[in-house]
Amino acid sequence: MAIVVKVVDVHKVYRLGSIEIPALRGVSMDVKKEEMVSVMGPSGSGKTTLLNIIGTLDKPTKGIVYIDDVDITRLKEKELVKLRRNKIGFVFQTFNLIPVLTALENVELPMIIKGTPREERRKRALELLKLVGLEHRANHRPSELSGGEQQRVAIARALANNPSLILADEPTGELDSENTKRVMEIFRESVKEMGVTAIVVTHNPDVSRYCDRILYLRDGRIVKEEAAKALR
Repeated sequence: MAIVVKVVDVHKVYRLGSIEIPALRGVSMDVKKEEMVSVMGPSGSGKTTLLNIIGTLDKPTKGIVYIDDVDITRLKEKELVKLRRNKIGFVFQTFNLIPVLTALENVELPMIIKGTPREERRKRALELLKLVGLEHRANHRPSELSGGEQQRVAIARALANNPSLILADEPTGELDSENTKRVMEIFRESVKEMGVTAIVVTHNPDVSRYCDRILYLRDGRIVKEEAAKALR
């Protein structure tokens, strides 16, 4: 199976005046095509930093990151913008939906930025809302949706431009246990249906059990790896 994400000896050090704060201390990992991997760890372990580096939102102090065999640490900003637009979908803890737009318009937004024709993007947005079970809520704004429904819209939006990689940062952190279960079932079904690779950052074992593999991060290092079936 092809490797979609390859992280090689990645370090990240933040500087606060003369003080150095290490966030990642030599992380290496591979994520295969169509694999769903969870990165678990306590607060401050480096989970979000790792996700931001893979998502090209931050740069490593040292080390290399490959996405589809391309060394993203060497790309210029214009190339990174194109990579994010075409290959990466993001799902955030706080949903990040535009409040004045409907669910349908929120899903359309990445396709508008990409320049997809109106009829084509409208059709795809409706198909994606159907995939996450929300076609009947297409014309509702975020304030008219529950937290679980908003996160499902965010998942549909992340899939809009046919990314090869989905990055989810605590995607159920704002949800209760019932909505967490519902959203993660839909998330897993959606990425498998679309043939997408996914990396999910979480501190919640109930989220990790929906993944194929779990990497445990502590103090900026991967300290353990196991198949998620051990949690099921």
